[in-house]
Amino acid sequence: MKKLLIIASISAFLFMSCGEAGDSKIEAGKSESKVESLEPNGGSSDDGIGVGPIKSITLGDIDEAMATEGEEIFKTNCSACHKMDKRFVGPSLADVTERRKPEWIMNMIMAPEKMVKEDPVAKELLAEYLAPMANQNITEDQARKILEYFRNYDNK
Repeated sequence: MKKLLIIASISAFLFMSCGEAGDSKIEAGKSESKVESLEPNGGSSDDGIGVGPIKSITLGDIDEAMATEGEEIFKTNCSACHKMDKRFVGPSLADVTERRKPEWIMNMIMAPEKMVKEDPVAKELLAEYLAPMANQNITEDQARKILEYFRNYDNK
């Protein structure tokens, strides 16, 4: 009985402290334009970069050193709620770089509260996963390294 209580407590803690990380496959029957139409002004001018500090980023070839550092940051800060290859507390992050723009990914990592308040895709993810993503106070440099890890993972 004590063991069950401990497991339940740990599960509740993980559920409450983690959430979605800014990506999800669009469900069958939904289209990109439908997601865009969820924008607060009712239009479809969503540029796909989300809301937050990152307005533009230029990517070159994958930087293996950054990707390695990003993997470590991901393991330390994100892996309690996210797995790369399966849904967990939050969505699977495999192929996230194919579904989301790099600016959106970094904004979700750095400003999850603002994203779920103002970004239509992030709002949809919160509705699906029911647990808001915890703000891990990730810096821009760390978010860029996590993005590079995602790019490297998706490239393989």
